[in-house]
Amino acid sequence: MTSNTSNFGISASDVLCGNEFNGTTHLGILQQWFGIHWWTCRAFALLIVALFIMLPLVMLRRVDSLKYSSALSIALALVFVVICSSMAFHSLWSGKTQSVRLFPDFSQVTALDLFTTVPVFVTGFGFHVNVHPIRAELVKPSDMSIAVRLSLLISVAIYFAIGFFGYLLFGDSIMPDVLINFDQNSDSSVGRLLDDIIRLSYALHLALVFPIMFYSLRANIDELLFSNKRPLALDTRRFVSLTLVLLAFTYFVAVEIPNVWYFFQFLGSTTIVCLSFLFPAAIILRDMHGISKTIDQVMATVVIILAVGTSGIAIWTNLNGSSAD
Repeated sequence: MTSNTSNFGISASDVLCGNEFNGTTHLGILQQWFGIHWWTCRAFALLIVALFIMLPLVMLRRVDSLKYSSALSIALALVFVVICSSMAFHSLWSGKTQSVRLFPDFSQVTALDLFTTVPVFVTGFGFHVNVHPIRAELVKPSDMSIAVRLSLLISVAIYFAIGFFGYLLFGDSIMPDVLINFDQNSDSSVGRLLDDIIRLSYALHLALVFPIMFYSLRANIDELLFSNKRPLALDTRRFVSLTLVLLAFTYFVAVEIPNVWYFFQFLGSTTIVCLSFLFPAAIILRDMHGISKTIDQVMATVVIILAVGTSGIAIWTNLNGSSAD
């Protein structure tokens, strides 16, 4: 979960301060607005975001207190979708959309390269660790199943819309990180404004989503280190200390990793896969309380085999790609 929370900081830094991808430097929105200065670098910009947006939110002791910031984060994601789809429809109407195809061009990539998308998908849906903290604060815990289904539906719809309309806009020139495509200079002032709104809304979206994952991270670390202590929310000194230490660690990781793609390539194939597939499946197979059925254990075994196999191929392909570069 530490790696997952760091992902938000890395992504926000990439949007605000830019990164280097395939030997090409992409300027962040702050650098495009104000130029390259010490106060538009990753370390300073992310520090401001951490102190004035993330810190006040992570200091809240109940996950229920994050409902408004979470709603705003969803609204910002919808802003991304609406603007991106509007630009795609405008390009389609003007006859400026890029040529698209249904299947990959295997003259440019191999079938094994398709496995490098696995870490991205796994990271995108690796938020099940929040289920129990949220369920514990619901008035009716039985509503959790509805909440999970709605969350998955919203996530799939947003991911699909951004992927589809992004590909419609940029075609074969689309980058693995579609936000990089929006840092190109547009032909009009309106286009440049829309590009900036998309990138800025996404950066703010990341900052507002961060506390949800941080809540689960803090709760699990506290349970691991201080299992015999009183509840964390009742111990102000322990709560503040643990919060500051974890936030500082997340900040330094986000500053040191220069590109979110490094995160997706390797951590997404290892730690996130473990959290999303291997550990839950292992719990089912161990079945300490004797509640797993045969079908559950069969499915858990299949999940482990598929997770290890696909992740291994993804890591091997990424390593070969890095060596070739």
